[in-house]
Amino acid sequence: MSLFFIIFFTVYTSLNYYIFIRGWQTIGNYPLVKIIYLILFVLIAYGYVFAKIFYKVLPPLMYDIWLGVGAIWFAFFVYFILSLLLLDIVRFFDSKFLFLPEIFRSGNYDIKRYTALVVIAIVSIIVFLGNLNKRNIEIRTLEITLPKGQSKLSELNVVMASDIHLSPIDGELLLKRIIDKMNSLNPDIVLLAGDIVDDKAEILEAREIGKSFHKLKSKFGVYSINGNHEFINGVEASVLYAEHLGINTIRDNYIFIDSSFYVIGREDRAMPQFTGKQRKSLKEIISDVPKDYPLILLDHTPFNLEEAEKNNINLQLSGHTHHGQIWPANLITKMIYEVSWGYKKKGNTHFYVSSGAGTWGPPVRTGSSSEIVNLKIKFK
Repeated sequence: MSLFFIIFFTVYTSLNYYIFIRGWQTIGNYPLVKIIYLILFVLIAYGYVFAKIFYKVLPPLMYDIWLGVGAIWFAFFVYFILSLLLLDIVRFFDSKFLFLPEIFRSGNYDIKRYTALVVIAIVSIIVFLGNLNKRNIEIRTLEITLPKGQSKLSELNVVMASDIHLSPIDGELLLKRIIDKMNSLNPDIVLLAGDIVDDKAEILEAREIGKSFHKLKSKFGVYSINGNHEFINGVEASVLYAEHLGINTIRDNYIFIDSSFYVIGREDRAMPQFTGKQRKSLKEIISDVPKDYPLILLDHTPFNLEEAEKNNINLQLSGHTHHGQIWPANLITKMIYEVSWGYKKKGNTHFYVSSGAGTWGPPVRTGSSSEIVNLKIKFK
């Protein structure tokens, strides 16, 4: 894990320097402006990291602002990099073929500043529209049929969400919209596929973020699993936080619902990195589960889908991918995951991977949409 962070921060710092130096080149001979630019750049580019490190000593308002500014920078960061790369490609080909007016090759400060202003304006519009898109939480409806077995139910109305990522960035305002949409679907059961939190439980509780969960209405209850962000933010505290909100966390275990179907919950595959312990295999978890009842599995990260298929799981629900969240990351998640988003059936097992109801980091979506999933299940 430490090696991962070393590599990440090395790459992140290098790319930030690339953005920084290009901005520095547009300032000209104004020493005071350069000093202000340097200080602001560091505070913004590393704001998210600094806020997380110094959260215990920062006043709550300063923490929330610094966290939010640092998070939104990640979106600007991505599109500044893409914009600068595009400009450098154009400059490279212009050096070979000389298709731009001479003034663009003159090193004129005005041209540099106008170009910088255009890039900032375009990126700002993209980020703003991405924030608007993020606020629009869509409801996806999926109708599937599962073997009835000995279940006494003929149908089940499941409302599922993943990756809510509660933090002071969006907080209770986001959660209220999610809960209102869930309640409008009159769920028999609510299943959450991990990453409810994106901050430490003590921070969320101090700001009363999460209280809207108490308004969630469901016939058979609300069940969740741990995603990687529960482990990142302290898994035991995250589970206790969820329990106080009326959420039952299933941890490498299962629950028999209404004597009709089983909900199986796995710990996230990130568990060993944060606890030094291995999660149980799916085969081990369900070793004593009767196979003549419908089996619904919650597994946050959708890797090794064949494991669920081999163990006769009827339905697996996952999240984690965000379907890239910020373009062009969705092109990468499509290459990494067999299902980056949406529905797939393998053998007799149905899979749905949600793009998530919330966002990690920047409250911006340009590569996917936020969603709540309504699964209308018929048992036959």
